[in-house]
Amino acid sequence: MLDLSFRSRLCLTGADRQRFLHGQVTNDVSKLQPGEGCYAALISAKGKMQSDLNIYRLDDELLLDFEPGLETTVAERLEKYIIADDVQIVDVASHYGLLSVQGPQAGPVVEKLKLGFILPSIHYSFSKIIDATLGELYLVNQPRSGTIGFDLFVPTNALAAVADKLIAAAKDAGGRACGWRAMETVRIEAGLPRFGADMDESNLPPEAGLDARAVNYNKGCYIGQEVIARIRTYGQVRRHCEDCDSRKTLHPCPSKVTNFSTTKKKRATSPSAVHSPRLNGNIALGYVRRRPMLSE
Repeated sequence: MLDLSFRSRLCLTGADRQRFLHGQVTNDVSKLQPGEGCYAALISAKGKMQSDLNIYRLDDELLLDFEPGLETTVAERLEKYIIADDVQIVDVASHYGLLSVQGPQAGPVVEKLKLGFILPSIHYSFSKIIDATLGELYLVNQPRSGTIGFDLFVPTNALAAVADKLIAAAKDAGGRACGWRAMETVRIEAGLPRFGADMDESNLPPEAGLDARAVNYNKGCYIGQEVIARIRTYGQVRRHCEDCDSRKTLHPCPSKVTNFSTTKKKRATSPSAVHSPRLNGNIALGYVRRRPMLSE
């Protein structure tokens, strides 16, 4: 069980919220129904990353969950394109906390809370309950470690009580409360890049490997869409995020790369690296430059 309440959370309200956000991000927001969500990138007109977003459609608002410290950046970026749209942006981080249960027993742990949640079976889908004591809670199918996982959005005044119950349920299932290092380890083991560590404003979404998860190539226009479409149509990106065992030669990769720490002609950079107890070795996510073609 992890407390992820430090993450940023914004809500979009207003009659035009869904149409507006659809025109701002890389994934299809227009078809989301209440109880559904998606993963998307917020990019500049030049196609560069400004944030990645978990987007959830609630009954009367859209909830955005993303990396900490970016609430002002994301809010200002969205507000820049609100012209005559009926859209309001509200920072809700102080009103709701975020608890996360990750691992093979995540489902049974949530069920032990006995709050009446229906476990959502589809990634990014969620269910809601209204408890007389705890208030309105949301349970999201969100495997942050690449296996099984659920995020629980809890009103701030009920956060401590729910966290205690989750920790007790996790201990009964052989788990425990975990911290940032544990979360980073399983994230890197799963090969999942994190904005601010493995991708930033210098990256295009396809470079970070987000095109399969965060980009819908069949949707209409959005800010930066022409750049992303051109990459897909005319050529590859010059670098790509790969996972590797840093003790050995990076494999598989677009070009031959030796150990990050010993190579003199660096073709790769390694933003995230940890020691993995499960794999008994050092692992990393790194950007590998593809070998240029003769015509380049």
